Amino acid sequence: MTLEDDAREYHREEPAGKVEISTTKPTNTQRDLSLAYSPGVAAPCLDIADDETLAYEYTAKGNLVGVVSNGSAVLGLGDIGAQASKPVMEGKGVLFKRFADIDVFDVELDLADPAAFTQAVAAMEPTFGGINLEDIKAPECFEIESRLRDEMSIPVFHDDQHGTAIISGAALLNAADIANKELEDLRVTFGGAGAAATATARFYVSLGIPRENITMCDIDGILSESRVQAGELNEFTEPFARGVDDGELEDAIAGADVFVGLSVGGIVSQEMVRSMANDPIIFAMANPDPEITYEDAKEAREDTVIMATGRSDYPNQVNNVLGFPFIFRGALDVRADEINEEMKRAAAEALADLARQDVPDSVVKAYGDDPLQFGPDYLIPKPLDQRVLYEVTPAVAKAAMESGAARREIDLDAYREELEARLGKSREMMRVVLNKAKSDPKRVAFAEGEDEKMIRAANRLVEEGIAEPILIGRTKRILRKAEALGLNFDPVIANPNDGEWNHYADALYERRQRKGLTKSEAAELVQNDSNYFASVMVETGDADAMLTGLTHHYPSALRPPLQVIGTADDADYAAGVYMLTFKNRVVFCADATVNLDPDEDVLAEVTKHTAELARRFNVEPRAALLSYSDFGSVDNEGVRKPRNAVKALHDDPEVDFPVDGEMQADTALVEEMLTGTYEFADLDGPANVLVFPNLEASNIGYKLLQRLGGAEAIGPMLVGMDKPVHVLQRGDEVKDIVNLAGVAVADAQK
Repeated sequence: MTLEDDAREYHREEPAGKVEISTTKPTNTQRDLSLAYSPGVAAPCLDIADDETLAYEYTAKGNLVGVVSNGSAVLGLGDIGAQASKPVMEGKGVLFKRFADIDVFDVELDLADPAAFTQAVAAMEPTFGGINLEDIKAPECFEIESRLRDEMSIPVFHDDQHGTAIISGAALLNAADIANKELEDLRVTFGGAGAAATATARFYVSLGIPRENITMCDIDGILSESRVQAGELNEFTEPFARGVDDGELEDAIAGADVFVGLSVGGIVSQEMVRSMANDPIIFAMANPDPEITYEDAKEAREDTVIMATGRSDYPNQVNNVLGFPFIFRGALDVRADEINEEMKRAAAEALADLARQDVPDSVVKAYGDDPLQFGPDYLIPKPLDQRVLYEVTPAVAKAAMESGAARREIDLDAYREELEARLGKSREMMRVVLNKAKSDPKRVAFAEGEDEKMIRAANRLVEEGIAEPILIGRTKRILRKAEALGLNFDPVIANPNDGEWNHYADALYERRQRKGLTKSEAAELVQNDSNYFASVMVETGDADAMLTGLTHHYPSALRPPLQVIGTADDADYAAGVYMLTFKNRVVFCADATVNLDPDEDVLAEVTKHTAELARRFNVEPRAALLSYSDFGSVDNEGVRKPRNAVKALHDDPEVDFPVDGEMQADTALVEEMLTGTYEFADLDGPANVLVFPNLEASNIGYKLLQRLGGAEAIGPMLVGMDKPVHVLQRGDEVKDIVNLAGVAVADAQK
């Protein structure tokens, strides 16, 4: 299946699209409904009629942005129309919510006339706290934004113009410093003269670059005074026409300190780069193909080439998501009536400053443990750096207050704390692990290598550089399925029927000969049971980890690796752990898959294994052994098992994390209940490692949390094994396979 097909399925899956509306107040009783609607809703309505500013207190207006487009200039797609642009606008809403917790209504208007479009948007001012214009073609976008800024008293921001300007502006501030050049001395050449290019040029002027130092080129060459006289330029490009000879981009770039590309791929040659000034700064931001590739630009010069692109696979990605969510967040929270130049400069300067600060380990790990240090390859922060919310947003809010755009004054110190609480401390848990896996991919044996999902997952793992999958199965069948799926990759296949694997039978026989296994039975198992084959492959070192279980019952999938690989030297028991990620917390649930009725020794060991797993995800464990009893409130054989396990853990000198129990689930998870009633408890906060008393309780518990609590479940992750083995659930999706493969690689790296 191609990327396009995956995208179609992603959007089509029920519920269709990418966004939904959820309620923020209780709606469980008749009184709740009477407060939410009639008759109670009349009171806030009448208050707002007397004072319109109360809409910010009584409604969601203050956290609601309209993403508005007519689909006339959709990135990479052109004029596809309003309806076809809706998936893009929904996606923009997802980014607003993900990065700044801002709600969005996407509004697609089938209006080409700028006047009609402006009138329609202006009429929606009572609904929104801000307007994000998106994917509107030039020059109409200039007129529309200008008129709306004049007519509306809420922030209006055309991200296609200003987003790139702000983020590249931050990169330029740092690039000039690294190149030891002053902004006022920079000679800047633009390749492209559209909405983004002209807005970026205007922003660079506000940062301190003299307008006369900017040379702009479009498809017909340099914007010159002679072209103004010929009537070739419009009111937005004319200010950047210079009194120079007509010429092409290669003429304009000669001797330039900076090249800013906002046009099309491949228009800049290595010879043109060699013609630039010393230590040139090149922002080749055309997507998906930059004006010149990162490799070609670097190879063209022996001195330092400071390079940025719009791509995520090279250093210094100029990504608008570093800007618009946080700019709107700050503007909304001070109820700004506009997003002005001071606010945009504040965002750029805050981003530039943040790149100079020490990068947290969590961010470094999220990007594969590659060093991230201020310099030519690190000019701007990474999008997953949560500090952007805490650093850029207050700077925007401060600039709004100081420039007079704000209609509400806030305490910036308290505001910073509020921002930290808004999105919580949850990390991109799987991204940490997957990027760790990418830093040193390992060989992962897929026992069910003929399954379509396994083949698709293997393709994705190869594409993303997460792992080196080995598909176990019949070669012709795997290749035929890969071809039918339209996958363009050359899979590594291990066919048990090939003679080169005959020694696996000897290895299995040697391992199990005193467990009742005969030589002929070993040969049959290796040839006919891919779980045994994969287990031997890992045990003999031909693979570093294995995945199985997609088409098998969990016990039958787990039995071969337990028999062949076994548990680690410091472990007597294996266990299955699910990681549940919520908006504001992460919880590890054990044991949901392996030990049916564990005794106190098993519970104690499972707790230690799960705590170790939590630390692998950068989570410091706080473990609770669960029961229906709170610290002795019930006394019978069942509750004594977790109680005795806790005692053993307290006596274990290797246990260096807080653990307590037995306790009820709400006691473990609600800090007020724990500290208010059981002040003697060892836990210094809500538990994030939950050890259930038996498999039945754990399986029920994690599924309730997943389905009713809205958690995403990752797992089960098998702990306690001598080598990385993970057993999927039947029916898991490709993304689940990829996630567990990433976990397996990270395990193998250790």
